[in-house]
Amino acid sequence: MNTAQEHALGKTIYCNSRTKCVIVKCRISCRRTGDPALKKKRILLLSEGFGAGHTRAAHALSVSLRQHSPNVQTKVLELGTFLHPTIMPIIYHAYRKTLTSSPRLYAMLYQKQNKMLSRFSQLALHRLFYAQTAEVIRQLRPDTIVCTHPFPNAVVSRLKRSGLNIPLCTVITDYDAHGTWISPETNMYLVSTPEVKNKLLLKGVPQERIQVTGIPVHPSFLTRHDRNAVLRKYGLKNMPTVLVMGGGWGIGPKDICEHLASWREQIQLIFCLGNNEKAIAKMSAEPLYRHEHIRLLGFTNEVDKLMDVSDLLITKPGGLTCTEAMAKGVPMLLYDAIPGQEEENCQYFIENGFAEKIDHIGVIDRWMDRLLHHHDELKSRRQSIANNVAQFGPAGWTRAILQTVNEA
Repeated sequence: MNTAQEHALGKTIYCNSRTKCVIVKCRISCRRTGDPALKKKRILLLSEGFGAGHTRAAHALSVSLRQHSPNVQTKVLELGTFLHPTIMPIIYHAYRKTLTSSPRLYAMLYQKQNKMLSRFSQLALHRLFYAQTAEVIRQLRPDTIVCTHPFPNAVVSRLKRSGLNIPLCTVITDYDAHGTWISPETNMYLVSTPEVKNKLLLKGVPQERIQVTGIPVHPSFLTRHDRNAVLRKYGLKNMPTVLVMGGGWGIGPKDICEHLASWREQIQLIFCLGNNEKAIAKMSAEPLYRHEHIRLLGFTNEVDKLMDVSDLLITKPGGLTCTEAMAKGVPMLLYDAIPGQEEENCQYFIENGFAEKIDHIGVIDRWMDRLLHHHDELKSRRQSIANNVAQFGPAGWTRAILQTVNEA
């Protein structure tokens, strides 16, 4: 199966070499052939760009499904961005500003809205942003819809109440079960842990609709890369290494970065700055970060390889990033949890021994000392983390989704 290339409006979006769906002004026209491959099951994965993790999880599922079943076609869409490529980036920016400048406001809203979206809220979402969703679904004709973000999940749920007869699978990409994920129209929930399953049960979700599969990660996080090849590619040395990430939006607090840089003579540091071009320019200009043991990277699709050569990850407690680190067995130090879902994530990782919170600068010094003087202990800890998450994998989450398809 060949995945169609994506461009701006007027793009090819369907994923079969003999079938094209060309979009012009958000309308889709399909040209079909008599290819027997059209009998393959079509799975539409819908996400949103509020943070990078939701869409990465959708792509991880897409790859895993195609690898495990030759009779499946997949398509990933960030639904709001797809329908409103001009408006949605403005909304994403406003969301980010709220998180950074008014975290208490976000926390209040998160707790206040910790219940299933009302029908009025779902109607508002549909009217304002997703009115063309029904047409997209009608043209793509999926056999199952998988949502990795609550917004498209709410929209599809509303369409199902209006007569749409397509199974809906909801993949919760955090270690919490916020009420906005929940709708009676969801046929199956894929969740990270038994604890999240119990939270759904307490909210009235039937047990037979919940499967504990772990949060989906790309298969590249489940394999080991050649360490020496990665070191050569990035000009790294074979020495204790710390990977520092701040999500798709960039890097973390200045005081943490500067304190880490004070260890640069003994510890190798890789800063992944994402799409934060200002941070890249600013840090590149500072003498503190101009050192042979420091690498400043922008957005990269090779975090899996960087984790393979890193002994410690310092990051925000995003659900997917931390799950990827667990799959690699990398211990974590966590900072600046977003009030709400990231606080729940942080609690889970700490309670299960996968991470520690940076609540004072001495935590960093203690871990740097471990890297330098207790490396064998950390290697053992890394294997223990990897073993803990080995029970989950592509076979589990693909089986759950394919079960939903086959029962349709």
